[in-house]
Amino acid sequence: MANAAEHSTADGHAGVIGGNSRLGAARLLLWALAGALAVRQAVAVLRVPPAEWLGGFHLPGSLPGSGGGSGGGAVASVYDVGQFAGTPFAGLVLKPLVGLAAPSLEVAWTCVTLLFVAAIGLVAARGLPDPVPRRTALLAAPVLTALMMVSLPVREAASPGRTAVVPVLLVLLAVFRVPGDRPAGFLVGLAAALQPALLLFAPLLWLTGRRPAARTAAVTFAAVTALSWAALPRDSWTYWVHHLAGTGLGGAPDGLANQSVHGALLRLGLTGPVEVLLYAALAGLIVWFGLRRAVRYARDGQLLLAVAVTGCVAVAVSPTGWRHQLLWVLLAVAGKVGKRAADRRVWPVAVVLAMTLPSAVLLPNLTALAPVRDNVLLLTAVAAACAVPFLPRSSPYWRDPVPTDYGRPAQARWSRVPLLPFWRRVLSRPNLLLELLLIRVGYSLYSHIRAAAPTSRSLAEGNGSQILGIERALGIDIEHAVNHAVVDTPWLEAFFNFYYTSFHFVVPLTILAVLYWRRPGDYRWARASLGLATVLALAGFWLYPLAPPRLMPGLGFVDTVHGPQDLANPSYGAMTAISNQYAAMPSLHFGWSLWCGIVIVVLAPKGWQKLLGALHPLITVCAIVATANHWVLDAVGGAAVVIAGFGLVHVLSGPRGLHTSLPAQRGDGADREAPVPPDRAPAAQPVAGSRP
Repeated sequence: MANAAEHSTADGHAGVIGGNSRLGAARLLLWALAGALAVRQAVAVLRVPPAEWLGGFHLPGSLPGSGGGSGGGAVASVYDVGQFAGTPFAGLVLKPLVGLAAPSLEVAWTCVTLLFVAAIGLVAARGLPDPVPRRTALLAAPVLTALMMVSLPVREAASPGRTAVVPVLLVLLAVFRVPGDRPAGFLVGLAAALQPALLLFAPLLWLTGRRPAARTAAVTFAAVTALSWAALPRDSWTYWVHHLAGTGLGGAPDGLANQSVHGALLRLGLTGPVEVLLYAALAGLIVWFGLRRAVRYARDGQLLLAVAVTGCVAVAVSPTGWRHQLLWVLLAVAGKVGKRAADRRVWPVAVVLAMTLPSAVLLPNLTALAPVRDNVLLLTAVAAACAVPFLPRSSPYWRDPVPTDYGRPAQARWSRVPLLPFWRRVLSRPNLLLELLLIRVGYSLYSHIRAAAPTSRSLAEGNGSQILGIERALGIDIEHAVNHAVVDTPWLEAFFNFYYTSFHFVVPLTILAVLYWRRPGDYRWARASLGLATVLALAGFWLYPLAPPRLMPGLGFVDTVHGPQDLANPSYGAMTAISNQYAAMPSLHFGWSLWCGIVIVVLAPKGWQKLLGALHPLITVCAIVATANHWVLDAVGGAAVVIAGFGLVHVLSGPRGLHTSLPAQRGDGADREAPVPPDRAPAAQPVAGSRP
């Protein structure tokens, strides 16, 4: 017994040591990633020519040829030249930097800004509400720092004169690291002097019981603002009176860079007294709801979330809330949202996507979506401040969310193939918002990568001749005959043109929507196979650029969809501005249609539905050949990547069929069987459509 106890203790110590070493290695790798991203950001900034890089950094005393500016003669005011949008106090603080040479200023500003970003990550990680899991405590700082390094605010904050990172660090230090109310209030007052809307932190301090800190913050802000008036009276008048706290400085107030309520209303076409009154009303409501929520979260022990919410309120209601001032939104990932474990990732993923990707990637270029697409960062900030239902720590779901229901994979024919332990099939329906975000971002990335694939005309035409030679050797070079037969039959040409342009996206999206609603387990299987097939196709576009028949000069093909192409012009008119015309192998037009056919044939309950599913890829392959958009072998390539996509899903996560065990539920004082959803089967049987 003693030996057994000793062995058990030794095993426990070994497990703890092993876990510590893995966490240490993961933390080191994450910090290395954050460092690499910081270096990448520094290189990107330092590559900008000094004349452009210093365009917004014209301060009093700048001389031609010096690091302080590139204009002719001394600059009399902070706001006379360039795009400086900071407060007069910021100009007063930055004035000593005027004498630095341009290269020295570039390097110093970039390095200090990125160091401040790392400091924000460290301080914010210490502000997570207790109890913090050990893994989260160790990995939060490098993860947050890496996310900030790739975020839009940090990417724009490295320009001289943009001090948006400094106020964030000052507020975090005041709240989490500086002992005593008066020193903390002093730091908050300095932050507000650099970004006036941050004076909203004074009411937060007051309402949470830190009244000396709130008074000190207000006094500090008033004192340094008065000092700025005394030192720079003309600039102070320009900033506070003529431009109403900076409105119009640093860029047009209705520009996309101004992610504030005022900027959004101007972009909607509202001007004059109506816009001012509406802006004041909306700003008042946001301040009211946001500060109430921030106070509630602070009293609940979620101080970091309270700080993030207040910062989001401040940027949203400020007359000019520039993108480089929106780092507060990223801090809002500290809040927990959702009762189910599967929903916990929705808010963090949405924030990270909004803060790191251009809005054009998140939303399609549709006129109806323009008000949302132009204000993604603002809407995210307002949602964090007023709408997102963050859980209180008293909630029973704070530490123990409803667990995710996983299915047990059915026995695979290839029993020796190991399944990935992290790829487990979820039985419940995925979160719709997260699913739509990931589908949209995935397609945008696919479009960008496809457009960036090699577009060498000579290489693509050489590969086209090679494909034609292989087809002639195999006796399947039917493209020219089919193309001209269709051109000679107008109704058939119109039918194939319509089919080619209309069903490529509609049918796959419809199938995904039906599966999402009716068979969520099969939805994940189908979606994963389609995604993997598309990724494999991207590799084909990169490795084998191919000219389709319609872009092969001298072969006599007729482009029935796009009209005549000027083959003597390498750009082929406006078509090359839309997409990569040489991304033809493999054909995803056929590949996606084949995926649709396979999914319908496997899952459809009725014979006529299976027949329609089988006809779709058959008609599609006729359409892509008849319209001269693809070779026959392109369709073979599309079939190969789709089959490979299904095969990879089978190998990584097991067969489509899942065994489920549904527990009985108690109700009305008696035990009874739980109802079986239509996409599940009893424990003794696999899900419909799977192998026994």
